[in-house]
Amino acid sequence: MADLDALLNEIRACRVCAGKLPVEPRPFVAASAQARILVIGQAPGSKVYASGIGWDDASGDRLRGWLAMDRPTFYDTARIAQMPSGFCYPGKGVGGDLPPRPECAPLWHARLLASLPQVRLTLLVGGYAQRLYLPRGFASSMTEAVARHAHAPGGLFPLPHPAWRSRLWMAGHPWFETDVLPALRARVADVLG
Repeated sequence: MADLDALLNEIRACRVCAGKLPVEPRPFVAASAQARILVIGQAPGSKVYASGIGWDDASGDRLRGWLAMDRPTFYDTARIAQMPSGFCYPGKGVGGDLPPRPECAPLWHARLLASLPQVRLTLLVGGYAQRLYLPRGFASSMTEAVARHAHAPGGLFPLPHPAWRSRLWMAGHPWFETDVLPALRARVADVLG
């Protein structure tokens, strides 16, 4: 436990990207050694940067809706850990936030994963997380990865990013609500007991 606390403090103090971001680095991570579900997303958005609370925006509301999970459960680190692909807010680009900084995952992910021995289900939210953790050749697109969720290895569960654009994506892929969400909710319920 002390080792994980030290690691979390080290991550939160990271300044590797200082000068490469439009704002001061403010790495976000939330975890405990008891967590049974890990959410790996893209990178904190501007609202998360301001609040310091992961998924503290409309995307988080949508994600919790997909999980059929209330805020207290989602933010209980003894149940749910959160680790973005990039730990700091990357800034705005054309059409949305910039991609996660590439330094974060190689620098921190392996150490953090090794400190989360109870994780049984890892939600790969969006294409960035899926490219980091799904085997090469598993899927040619985020849509295919989500459609093949039942075949994902090692407790991984690919999901689309729940940004506002996901409503448009869901309208074009009705199987997500009829097939994927029930499977996701069943997995979550099973893991959390």
